[in-house]
Amino acid sequence: MEKYFDVNYIIESVPMLIPFLKVTLMVAGLSVLFGTILGFILAAMKIGNSKIAKKIAYGYTTILRCTPSIVLLFLTYYGIPAIADNFGVNLNDIDKAVFVVITFSLQFAAAMSEVIRTSYESIDRGQFEAAVSVGLSNTQAYWRIILPQAFVVALPNFGNSLLELMKEGALAYTIGLIDIMGKAELIIAGNYNTHALEIYLALAVIYWILSIAIEQLFLKLEKVFSKGKQVITTT
Repeated sequence: MEKYFDVNYIIESVPMLIPFLKVTLMVAGLSVLFGTILGFILAAMKIGNSKIAKKIAYGYTTILRCTPSIVLLFLTYYGIPAIADNFGVNLNDIDKAVFVVITFSLQFAAAMSEVIRTSYESIDRGQFEAAVSVGLSNTQAYWRIILPQAFVVALPNFGNSLLELMKEGALAYTIGLIDIMGKAELIIAGNYNTHALEIYLALAVIYWILSIAIEQLFLKLEKVFSKGKQVITTT
């Protein structure tokens, strides 16, 4: 018998999905943390004077940008244990979340390296020279003058990269991670693939609310820090 659209499934699915949102947020948070750290290193390599370091950093960014997220996820999930197995190390029992975090950290780092690089290069070099000329050390000039302004410039792109990571993170269910997307797939399977539309709509609503909340947060942060930037540039 054909199952017709039932809005009650949307309402009933949301409370079942919400508890698994913490897994999605945990993976995203760790990926942002490690990805940002690696992104800073890559950006420093791009900005630095070493031609070899620049080629490595830009090569990394190009390769990661050209690799689909799901392909990178499978390469990480199957590749790392296979390589470790050659050295007599068994990684097959490691939590799937570890491979997801590694995958999206690598991907986020590529995006962040460009965000950081372009933000840094957007600041007039004369401000650094002026800060040093009035007695600030190089470190003080960077921390007090350059980095605060670069941070404001980077905020919108950082927010966009975070939203993209949240959406790409939904692919984690393909290797068996039970996050919010994985739970939705389990619910659909438990219903013998009926009312899948309603459950996906419930999932979409959660993602919409989360994305809008993140977007609004970054808009407010941008306004707050933009005021600080105006103070810095006028003093």
